Amino acid sequence: MEFLFTDEQLAVQKMAKDFAESKVKPLAAELDRDSRFPAELIEEMSALNLLGMCVPEEFGGAGMDMVAYVLALEEISKVCASTGVIMSVNNSLACEPIKTFGTQAQKEKYLTVLARGERLGCYALTEPNAGTDAANQQTRAEKKGDVYILNGTKQFITNGNEAEIAIVYASTNPAAKSKGISAFIVESNWRGYRVAKKEKKLGIRGSSCVQLVFDNLEVPAENILNAENDGYKVALSTLEVGRIGIAAQAIGIGAAALECSLSYVKEREQFGQPIANFQALQFMLADMATRLEAARVLTYRAADLKGRGKRTPVESSQAKLFASEMCMYNAWASVQLHGGYGYVEEYLPERLFRDAKICEIYEGTSEVQRLLIARNLLRKV
Repeated sequence: MEFLFTDEQLAVQKMAKDFAESKVKPLAAELDRDSRFPAELIEEMSALNLLGMCVPEEFGGAGMDMVAYVLALEEISKVCASTGVIMSVNNSLACEPIKTFGTQAQKEKYLTVLARGERLGCYALTEPNAGTDAANQQTRAEKKGDVYILNGTKQFITNGNEAEIAIVYASTNPAAKSKGISAFIVESNWRGYRVAKKEKKLGIRGSSCVQLVFDNLEVPAENILNAENDGYKVALSTLEVGRIGIAAQAIGIGAAALECSLSYVKEREQFGQPIANFQALQFMLADMATRLEAARVLTYRAADLKGRGKRTPVESSQAKLFASEMCMYNAWASVQLHGGYGYVEEYLPERLFRDAKICEIYEGTSEVQRLLIARNLLRKV
């Protein structure tokens, strides 16, 4: 099997790479050091149609396919994982569910401004007691007349501090568990919507991660996504796309780790020769490169299938699982190859190592991905 990218996909990749190198890379270390959200980059990403890449042009998007999206996201994440995940959340978790499940009116009102980057989106599924067990929603939505009253708390919401539009999940029928969950489009300026806490993180420090609190928040009934009590379907479908995005982010980090390591081992000398001559280090580089390319194949396959309108519960999980663990290995190996220099902030591997870990956690831990893959295998037996 060979991936032959179209001229359009390659043009998108080049555009993203040029933007990443010229605009994002010079700011990456500062964003990490100061935990600063890159507002100025969001405006430029919007101008380049990077925030609604797979949204049809009629709703303000670029009208691109999933493979082009993955190629672009990889290039952004390669120089700054924080900027990469901001892009991923807006595309995969905010635009995607409205594009797939939204009404015409919802698309015109919300999808258009999200795709154009005029307003940023976030995805509010996780709660203090509903992480891996996403069906255990404690946030409640009670219908009263033509509105739903939301009460509850969401945890670890990426983009949550800056987002003006949130996809929020709440239980509308607690007794039905996963079959009683509904998805809503919520605006952050509505009374009862509050950012309660901003987390201090190990990595991807340029993206916000917050706790959201809803206190008698009134949501118009027309803002329900799909149908009442059918929100879990929205969540699962959206996460298939989200996991492809995280796989692309992981590939970007893993590629950066390999590139900086290759440069370093050619320059660093010990015992009178470049350390690139030592076989033990060559083996590490070979493993890094092989894992990186395998992750790309899995991710491009999942993106291609999803772009053709297919469900990808297993393919997305396989891509996310393998790419995130590749990413962590490559980041570890890069620190090891740099020796003491890999452990200090002046050198890139230190940041890559911190950024890499989250890829094994958010949008479903590696353990969850293995569980989902195994369940599918057992159903086929």
